Amino acid sequence: MKKIPVLFAVMCICLAGCSHSSSTPQPAIKSSIDASASTSGDAAKEEGDIPNNTSEPFIGSEDLDRETEKFFYGTWKVEKMLGFANSYNDASEYPTGQKIVGDQIVIDQDFFSTKGFAGYEPYQFELDKPIYDIQEIHYNADSFYRVDKINLESINMNDELKILGVSDSSTGLGMPIGFIDVNNDRLLLMLEATVFELKRIP
Repeated sequence: MKKIPVLFAVMCICLAGCSHSSSTPQPAIKSSIDASASTSGDAAKEEGDIPNNTSEPFIGSEDLDRETEKFFYGTWKVEKMLGFANSYNDASEYPTGQKIVGDQIVIDQDFFSTKGFAGYEPYQFELDKPIYDIQEIHYNADSFYRVDKINLESINMNDELKILGVSDSSTGLGMPIGFIDVNNDRLLLMLEATVFELKRIP
């Protein structure tokens, strides 16, 4: 009669051991899947950091092409401040930037106006028959950073960026503001070393 409890105890121990050994591979499988997902994510990230187009940038002056004109002309509102170039001066008003969010810019073929920059008289212009030109074309974010020393999180590695300038046709003098055309899809304003996002007003 005493042999039954001993046999029962041995069977319980064996079953417990089998149960334990069958459960151990599961975390290992999960760990393998997590590692694979992590590796895949890292590879995708690294791929996104590699420029597809490594052409040398254009630096000089050329007329706006028709596609850029179509995108660039219009009335724009300053939507938000995005950041600063590596080097900036007191006029950049670091870290908040100049208080122009909500102000408007008019960019037409025969007229340019930043009179909407209330409180910033040095940046208020009205030009008849302004001269617009493309001063730089960058085919990836690395090229843009090397030349302009501006690093913005919202600029993707393979974005094409055109730096657009405005000059007074009567004097030939360039205005102390500039624009960044991102893929003919986004327009950014450069004021001193501060960069703002613009939004088109329909």
